[in-house]
Amino acid sequence: MDSSLSPTPFDHQNTEPKKTFTTSLIPLRSNHFKEDTYFVSELKPSEAKSLQDLKHKLSTSSLAASSSMWGVPLIGGDDRADVILLKFLRARDFKVGDSLRMLEKCLEWREEFKTEKLTEEDLGFKDLEGRVAYMRGYDKEGHPVCYNAYGVFKEREMYERVFGDEEKLNRFLRWRVQVLERGVKLLHFKPGGVNSIIQDNYPEMVATKIFINVPWYFSVIYSMFSPFLTHRTKSKFVISKEGNAAETLYKPEDIPVQYGGLSRPTDSQNGPPKPASEFSIKGGEKVNIQIEGIEGGATISWDIVVGGWDLEYTAEFVPNAEESYAIVVEKPRRMKALDEAVCNSFTTGEAGKLIISVDNSLSRKKKVAAYHYTVRKYTTAV
Repeated sequence: MDSSLSPTPFDHQNTEPKKTFTTSLIPLRSNHFKEDTYFVSELKPSEAKSLQDLKHKLSTSSLAASSSMWGVPLIGGDDRADVILLKFLRARDFKVGDSLRMLEKCLEWREEFKTEKLTEEDLGFKDLEGRVAYMRGYDKEGHPVCYNAYGVFKEREMYERVFGDEEKLNRFLRWRVQVLERGVKLLHFKPGGVNSIIQDNYPEMVATKIFINVPWYFSVIYSMFSPFLTHRTKSKFVISKEGNAAETLYKPEDIPVQYGGLSRPTDSQNGPPKPASEFSIKGGEKVNIQIEGIEGGATISWDIVVGGWDLEYTAEFVPNAEESYAIVVEKPRRMKALDEAVCNSFTTGEAGKLIISVDNSLSRKKKVAAYHYTVRKYTTAV
């Protein structure tokens, strides 16, 4: 079976194609955690009473004068305070006494740890930024995404440099909290807004936790600790097998290429990430993506990724003129399961269209894919 996807031609100054089809990446679980709206009006009567009781107890506690988090005063009627207090209540099943003790310990810890000033502190881990723990992009529901990639510490030298003694370990802990604090600053703390990202001092901050490229034995380990997790906690977990990280709730343009997405470190130099078009390829099917309306002398750049690849990819430019021949931009090649997204560009000599082909005809498995492109016309200075 052979099918074609033809994006609508667009002006060379407009760097985003208009979507001509609508699909969704397949989530790896059906019971996805739905974030609470934090509207007080939507609380059960018992929950609303717990919120009022917590506010009263906090106002009369010894920490009342310093009860502020992430720049939000917890006493005084700010609706952002309700969002934060409800996080502590939900973390303790709306038990007011337990929630208050948790909140007080958190306030004491934040004062001792100097968290309000931590985000501006240089802790000497510049080489770990973007590699170990970092905030990057947003999922499809607008949540900031926090990546934790600790595989780098398998290297003995790196492990000793970061965890070699207690002083180094404490400095790394401050850096890790610094990453979290920067992520929290991206939240709305507004009813109905995005109020979770990613843990006693950060209650109900996790919207989704995705395990990427987990080894085969992870399922055994997970089955051992699963009985001790609440349904609410387990509903936030996504387990992504090798090569299938793009089949999550993330937007492909925000997922780093090493995890099966389209985002590259240099992309930030070119402004916000370009929205990607998503589609699926059935087993036994070949899909042609046709990008038409390309003028002579223009440069087209594109990125494309297929979850789990294991198919053939090629690209060619077909001129509009009947007497011209098609140009093979990329020869057919077999893409392996863990290959990163393809990134390429081509400058045209004449007007025509680019055809990107992904051939899944030798497989019975449906694949999900995403791509984006830009077309820039060459202009001469006047």
